[in-house]
Amino acid sequence: MDADQVLIAAGLGFGRRAAALSLCAALEAAAARAGARPALLAIPAFKAERAEAAREAAARLGLPLRLIPRPALLRVQPLTASRSEKARQAVGLASVAEAAALAALAAGARLLLPKWVHDGVTVALAIGAPASDEGDPP
Repeated sequence: MDADQVLIAAGLGFGRRAAALSLCAALEAAAARAGARPALLAIPAFKAERAEAAREAAARLGLPLRLIPRPALLRVQPLTASRSEKARQAVGLASVAEAAALAALAAGARLLLPKWVHDGVTVALAIGAPASDEGDPP
C-alpha cells in the first residue's frame, strides 16, 4: 500500500446526549494519543437519526462523515480488538467504534488506536486503503 493511498478513519461511539464539542474533544485527544489525524469520521448507519452531533463535529473538523451499514459492521467484528457485552445487548454488536473505523476502509485495514473512551465518547482509529464503496451519505 502506497503512503498516498493510506487513510486514517475514526470510528465513534456515543450516547444520545453527546454534544458536537465532546465528539471534537474526544477526536482531538485520540489523534494526539495516536500521533495521527483522521481523514474521515465513521458512525453506524443505525445512529443516523441521532447523528446531528457527529455531523456538526465533522463539519467543525473539516472531515467527511460516513455512515456504515450494519452488514459492514458485522463483517469486521472478528477483526476488532475489544468486545463490550453492554454494546452487544444494546445494538447487537460487540464492537461499535472499532468496527466503524475498520469498515470505513478497504479490506486489510488495521486498528491504529483500539477503542478508547474520552469523557463518555468512544473513539477508535484504523489505518488502511480507502474503501471503494463510499458507504451511505450522512
